[in-house]
Amino acid sequence: MPAKTLLYDTTLRDGTQGEQVNLSAEDKLRIARKLDEFGIHYIEGGWPGSNPKDVRFFDMIKKNPLRNARFTAFGSTHRSGVHPEKDGNVQALLATGVETVTIFGKSWTLHATDILGISLDENLNIIEDTVSYLKGRGLEVIYDAEHFFDGYKQDPDYALKTARAAMEGGADMIVLCDTNGGSLPYEIEEVMEAVMPGIPLPLGIHTHNDCGLAVANSLVAVRAGARMVQGTINGYGERCGNADLTAVIGNLALKMDRESVAPEKIAQLTELSRFVSEVANVPPVNQRPFVGKSAFAHKGGVHVSAIMKQPPAYEHIEPGQVGNRRRVLVSDLSGKSNIDYKCREMDLKLGGNGYDSRKIVREIKRLEDQGYQFDAAEGSLALLIKRVTGQLKESFTLESFRVTTEKNHSGPSTSQATIKISVGDDQEITAAEGDGPVNALDNALRKALVKFYPQIEEMGLVDFKVRVIDGRDATAAKVRVQIESRDASDIWTTIGVSENVIEASWQALAESVQYRLSRGQGEKPLKTLNGPVEPEAVIQTHRKIF
Repeated sequence: MPAKTLLYDTTLRDGTQGEQVNLSAEDKLRIARKLDEFGIHYIEGGWPGSNPKDVRFFDMIKKNPLRNARFTAFGSTHRSGVHPEKDGNVQALLATGVETVTIFGKSWTLHATDILGISLDENLNIIEDTVSYLKGRGLEVIYDAEHFFDGYKQDPDYALKTARAAMEGGADMIVLCDTNGGSLPYEIEEVMEAVMPGIPLPLGIHTHNDCGLAVANSLVAVRAGARMVQGTINGYGERCGNADLTAVIGNLALKMDRESVAPEKIAQLTELSRFVSEVANVPPVNQRPFVGKSAFAHKGGVHVSAIMKQPPAYEHIEPGQVGNRRRVLVSDLSGKSNIDYKCREMDLKLGGNGYDSRKIVREIKRLEDQGYQFDAAEGSLALLIKRVTGQLKESFTLESFRVTTEKNHSGPSTSQATIKISVGDDQEITAAEGDGPVNALDNALRKALVKFYPQIEEMGLVDFKVRVIDGRDATAAKVRVQIESRDASDIWTTIGVSENVIEASWQALAESVQYRLSRGQGEKPLKTLNGPVEPEAVIQTHRKIF
């Protein structure tokens, strides 16, 4: 059985160098605790000498230490002409009080001579002196050999000398870095196999994704003997990012039969990915392997027909192994199998002769030709299926609405909406104001309906999106509006399409309310929430976003 592969997470340092990734000290603490609980072996907190935020974060960790992981500080070798005792960055590492530090040094002659402006011999001395100094203070030292693969390609003897300098200084592990992300898997393997006999220390791998190969290069390095993989959750990082540890962990456990985290933690991989995405306020990538929303999504009718019989026909693993789930999408590419699957998933009844399924497919294809998109609006899909099969009793009917918006030169614009609806034999006319036309319309609809359906007080808006379907008609173009709504137990998406953005918004809004009111007793939610949501919190979210 191969030795355990150690995981070194640098989301909190290298990951924050990615565009749009900004973490406060409090955010870092939340992520660090999640990584620690998940079973990551080393968690890099940042570069304590570089900014006050990281200094504060290290102070927070001192007061609330991690339970399992080794918490590490990151920094560079000492500056030319400055002894480690006088070097501010080196001393900042010591001031953190950590037991493990990671320092990087130059492996590429280009960086030593042209970037640092020092001789090759001085570069070797700096590496050895810095490692030796930190080891003398009782620390575990991980040495990151920056640009190692590029350096090795240009001058293999010198690149190997830099790694040996760290080894002579007493480094505990040497990590070979593909810093520019330009190496190919066979190059990583060749270099690893060439240098391992000359470096009798555990080796690690640190790859970037500039060629889309960071995960592949990391896995090849593990096969060649690397004991540690450095990377970030979701692949965050500078330029094209770092090796995505969610994919690394999934492949190690499920494809290579190599232990990294405890086996029972693999099923929490999707949750970990989404947690970090949420804290970082970066939208999840649907197509992210293993953990993405689309990783096990099926749209083509032939595919769906096959997975209903044998899921391995179009799935490389069982989605639940990584905490994800299978999704069947419905669109103009769908067949009868997609509809049958979705109806079972939603607990909706179909006729046994297949006629209902064919009728639903025809209606979906007709509407998608007009700009609707049901694979992204399962609430509207559920309503469509119920309408086509005669299972929907409309909760209300719109008679008319009017929306006006007023703007003066000095203040914000205000909107008013008047709406007339029918509920059975009753009619209701109400008016309401709002921050915008859709907000005013929503307020008026709620006001009109609440005495008939008090449960709509629990509804709230999660997201509101508008997209132009075809921009060739400029401001007269048809638009698609998507509204994501939720209550205390369910979350759903509805859709509207029109050349008029207010009309499209009304369609999506009315569908959202119709869906909530149409759900029968015990009917399965489209998406189960992680926990209960207080109604007032939902309403506040709705008010802020509309």
